[in-house]
Amino acid sequence: VCICRQMPQPILSHPPGQNDQLTPTPVSYTAGFYRIPVIGLTTRMSIYSDKSIHLSFLRTVPPYSHQAQVWFEMMRIFKWGHIILIVSNDHEGRAAQKKLETLLEERESKAEKVLQFEPGTANMTSILMEARELEARVIVLSANEDDAVTMYKTATILNMTGPGYVWLVGEREISGRAMQHVPEGVIGLQLINGKNESAHINDAVGIVAQSIHELFVKENITDPPRGCVGNTNIWKTGPLFKRVLLSSKYPNGFTGQVEFNDEGDRKFSNYSIVNVQKGKLVTIGVYNGTKILVNDKKIIWPGGELNAPRGFQMSTRLKIVSIHQEPFVYVKPTMPDGTCKEEFMMNGEIIKKVICIGPNATVTGRPIIPQCCYGFCVDLLVKLASTTTLNFTYEVHLVHDGKFGTQERVNNSNKKEWNGMMGELLGGHADMIVAPLTINNERAQYIEFSKPFKYQGLTILVKKEIPRSTLDSFMQPFQSTLWLLVGLSVHVVAVMLYLLDRFSPFGRFKVNSEEEEEDALTLSSAMWFSWGVLLNSGIGEGAPRSFSARILGMVWAGFAMIIVASYTANLAAFLVLDRPEERITGINDPRLRNPSDKFIYATVKQSSVDIYFRRQVELSTMYRHMEKHNYESAAEAIQAVRDGKLHAFIWDSAVLEFEASQKCDLVTTGELFFRSGFGIGMRKDSPWKQAVSLAILSFHENGFMEDLDKNWVRYQECDFRSNAPATLTFENMAGVFMLVAGGIVAGIFLIFIEIAYKRHKDARRKQMQLAFAAVNVWRKNLQDRKNGRAEPDPKTKASFRSLTSTLTSSFKRRRSSKDTVRGIGTPFTMP
Repeated sequence: VCICRQMPQPILSHPPGQNDQLTPTPVSYTAGFYRIPVIGLTTRMSIYSDKSIHLSFLRTVPPYSHQAQVWFEMMRIFKWGHIILIVSNDHEGRAAQKKLETLLEERESKAEKVLQFEPGTANMTSILMEARELEARVIVLSANEDDAVTMYKTATILNMTGPGYVWLVGEREISGRAMQHVPEGVIGLQLINGKNESAHINDAVGIVAQSIHELFVKENITDPPRGCVGNTNIWKTGPLFKRVLLSSKYPNGFTGQVEFNDEGDRKFSNYSIVNVQKGKLVTIGVYNGTKILVNDKKIIWPGGELNAPRGFQMSTRLKIVSIHQEPFVYVKPTMPDGTCKEEFMMNGEIIKKVICIGPNATVTGRPIIPQCCYGFCVDLLVKLASTTTLNFTYEVHLVHDGKFGTQERVNNSNKKEWNGMMGELLGGHADMIVAPLTINNERAQYIEFSKPFKYQGLTILVKKEIPRSTLDSFMQPFQSTLWLLVGLSVHVVAVMLYLLDRFSPFGRFKVNSEEEEEDALTLSSAMWFSWGVLLNSGIGEGAPRSFSARILGMVWAGFAMIIVASYTANLAAFLVLDRPEERITGINDPRLRNPSDKFIYATVKQSSVDIYFRRQVELSTMYRHMEKHNYESAAEAIQAVRDGKLHAFIWDSAVLEFEASQKCDLVTTGELFFRSGFGIGMRKDSPWKQAVSLAILSFHENGFMEDLDKNWVRYQECDFRSNAPATLTFENMAGVFMLVAGGIVAGIFLIFIEIAYKRHKDARRKQMQLAFAAVNVWRKNLQDRKNGRAEPDPKTKASFRSLTSTLTSSFKRRRSSKDTVRGIGTPFTMP
C-alpha cells in the first residue's frame, strides 16, 4: 500500500497473492470512510462494484460478471437463442445472472432456464438432470474452481459434454484445479494482461497523474486527512477527485485504454476466447471491448464436432394453446366414452377433431375438462404436424382466461404483464399459439409470428333490417293523410254530383212524350257512381244526366286514373323492389365518429382490435365510447347484436363474414380497414419458427389454405337474394286477401241485419194494416149506430172479433218493444 502524505492521491491497492482476494477490503472500507479514492489492480470480485459498500473503490480490471458481455456476443454470432444459465447462489453468481439477463432483455430474449446451486454443493446431478430435460443445449456456467470441478465431473457422467452441447465458461472455470477436469470443446475466456501486475500499476499511476493534473488546474485542493487515529474528518476534495477519475480516459496504457464506468470498473476490457483442445487452451478469437472476432474453423466442439451446434434439441411433443373462435376453433363436448363424435363436412370429408383441455364455458365455474376441438386452425395444426420438415406431436389446451392477449398493469403498478394466450406462451406454459391471433407490432416485439396463414382486416357487423310485410302492406304506397283525402274526395264528389244533377233543369228527361220522365240522380246512386269510377268496377246504376254533373264525372274519372296508376307503381316499389338500408358506411361513418348513447358499438376487451383503437390518436373519441361497452368475447358481442343490445360490432373480417353467412339476420358493412393477418405465435427463441413459416408458404402455394377457406370460412348457409326479378308472395298480399275475407264476413253480417230488419218492417206493416182494418170496422159500427141499427151485421161482427183477436195476440208478443202502437191498449168489443 502506497500513501503519499505530501499531496492528495488515491491509494493503490495491490494484493500480495492471487488467492488473497479479500486483502483490498480493509483498505477500501477505511479509504471510503474518508472519501479517498482507491484503485485496485487485480481484484475481480463483483462485490467491489457495490458502491453502497465500497464507496471509493475503482479498479483497472473488470469484475468476473462482465464476462457476460462476451458470452452474449458469442450467442449473437452463432445465433444461439436457447441457453441454460447455471450460476452459484452467491454474489458472484447473481451478478453474472443479472448482467446476462439485462443483455438478453435488450435483445428481447431470455434464458430458457436459470438454475442456481449453493456454493460447495457436492452433488450436481439434480441440477444437470433438470437441464437435460430442456430444449436448450447451450450451457453458460458461472462458478468458482471447486464447484466447476464438481459440475464437469457430473456432466461427463450424464453424457452432457458430447455432441450437440455447448459450454460457455469464464476465467475462473478454466483456472487452477478446474483445468484438470474441464471437458473437451469447452469455450472459455481469459482477460488479456489480467495477470500483468506491473502493467496495471503503470496504468493506474498514469491515470492518477492525469487526473491530479486536471484537478490542480480546475479546482482548489484541500488537505487530506493526516492520520486515521482519532480523525473523523472526510477529505472534502475526495468526492470531486473520484468524479475526475471516473471521467478520465487514459488511452495509451500498457493494458489498453483505461476508462471507468459509473461503478468504478474497467471499461472496454480485452479478452482472449479460448477453446479446450486435448487439455490445452487454444485461442480462437478475441474481444476488444466492443466487438468479437472468432475463427470458427479452429474450434473443436464437444464430441469432436467441427461444425457449430445449433444449440437446442427440438422437442417433438409441443404444447399448443388455442381459443374458442368459430370458424377457426369450434369447441364441443366429448362423447360419454371420452371420444369425439364423428361428423362430416358438406363435401363428404370427415371433420378432423382433437381432444383439447380447457374451461367449459357452458358450465358454471368453467371447470377444466377434456373437450373436442375442430375447425380451420385444427386442420392447419394437423397438417403442420404431419409435414415432413416438422413432424411433431402435440397436446392442445384452451387458454384459461379466454383472451387473446394484451398487456395489463400488475396491482396498479407500472409493471405490465401479458395475459391470455400471449401470457401462456411467454410464461412457458405453451410452445405455440395456433389460433386466429392477429399480427400486430405490440405482440411482434415479444413473440415471433409465422407467415400469415389468413389475410384479413377489420369490418363492422350490424343487424340486417329484414323487410317484413304486414297486413296493411297494400296501404303503404300512400300515407295515411293521402288515404283520408282520397276517401273524403269520394264522398265530396258524390254529394256534388247529386246536387248538380238535382238542381239542373236537365237532370230529368224522357226519350219521347209517351214514356215516363226519369228521376234525377239519387244520392245513393251518386255515391255508387263515385266509388265505381275510383275502383274501376263499372257503372251498374244511374249516371249523371245533366251536362254539369257529367263534366265533374269526367274530371273525377281522370283523377281516379292518376290515383290508381300512382298507387300501382308505388305498390310495386314497396312490395317487390329492395329499398336501400341505412347501414354503416365504414369506419368514417358519422355515427361512429360522433358517438352517442343512441348508437352503441363495441369490440372485445383486451384484444388486438382494442389495442388498435387505443393506439390510434384519431380514433380516441371512438375508443372512449367503446371502452364502456366492450364485451368479454366475440360470441357475446355477436349475440348482443342479434338481440338489439348492440348496434355495431367491430372485429376480424374473417370471423364476422362467417357469422353473417351462418346467421341470416346479420350482415357486414363498410370497407375493410386495419388490414393484417392471422399468424402462428412462437417464442423469439423457438427453433420451429423458420420451418413453420416455410410450411405455411408451401400451403399457400399448393392450394391447401384455399381449401381451408372454402371448407370453413366461406361456407355459406344463408339464402342470399339472387339477381332474378322479385315476385310477390302471399305474405306480401296477405292484407288484400284479408280485406276480401273481411268483406265476406261483413256481407254475411249485414245480410242477417237486413233479414232481421225486413222481418221487423213486415211485422210493423202487418200490425198497422190490422190496426187500420179494426179502426175501419169500428168506424163502420159507429156509423151504423148513428143510422139506427141496434145490432151490427153478423158477418161484420165476426170479422171485427177476428181482427181484434189477431191484433191482441200480436201486441202481446211485442209488449216489450218500444215500437208498440200507442193508443190501442185493449181489444175492441162489440157494444
